[in-house]
Order: sequence, then C-alpha cells, then structure tokens
Amino acid sequence: MNKLLLAVLALTLSATTLSSHSPFVASAQETPNNQDKRLNGKWHFVFDTEGGDREFEAEFSVDPDGKVTGTWDKSPVAGTYKDGHVQLAFETTSEEANETAQLQLDGKIDDSSTITGSWAFSSYNGTFKATHPTP
Repeated sequence: MNKLLLAVLALTLSATTLSSHSPFVASAQETPNNQDKRLNGKWHFVFDTEGGDREFEAEFSVDPDGKVTGTWDKSPVAGTYKDGHVQLAFETTSEEANETAQLQLDGKIDDSSTITGSWAFSSYNGTFKATHPTP
C-alpha cells in the first residue's frame, strides 16, 4: 500500500512539475484569452509636429487574439496589440491638412500605462505620447 501511495505521489509531482516548467506548455500570460487589456478604453494623444502639439481623442478595444478596433476622432481604427506593443494603420481625414490618408501609429505601453511611439500621415511624421484621460 505504501509503495502504491508513493508511486501516485511521484507521478502527481512529476506531472505538475512538467506542466508548469515545460517550454511546450504556454503559461497563462501567453494564452490569447489572457490578452493584456491596458489598451482598452479612452486615450488622449499628443502628436509632436513641426507646427506644435496636435491633440486627438481615441477609444480602443482589444480582442483575445490581439486585434484592435475602436475610433480615432470619427474614423474606425484597425490594428494589433501584443506584449504592450500597438500598431495601428487606418484611413482618417486631417481637416488642418485638408487631406485623407492612412495614419500609422507604432507605440509601446510602459508600466505607467502611457503609450509612446511614432506616427506617420501622408508626408508628415513625428512622435507621440498618449495617456488615459482623467475623469
């Protein structure tokens, strides 16, 4: 009886150790269903431009696979989000430039939930910073 109990305990312990340390088993943080949700919600963007700061409002939602949807002012957003890195590319209109073109954003969320990165629109480009607006 003691040998059987020891065998069961040994198998249980080895199965637990293998499942939690195996490189072939994804951890809970890596599974698509546990996508980082820090990007979800409203954002206030400040673009650094040659003509000074330009401010924009956006709202994003991330699905379990990392697909980003939402709005940028009145334009629909499309992009991806993984491991704190967001990439967006979507059509929008700049009334100031009187032009419709693709806006591309490439940024990273830091530990304080601030996104910093670069933007490109038509022949313009620069850097940006985005934060969740205060209520």
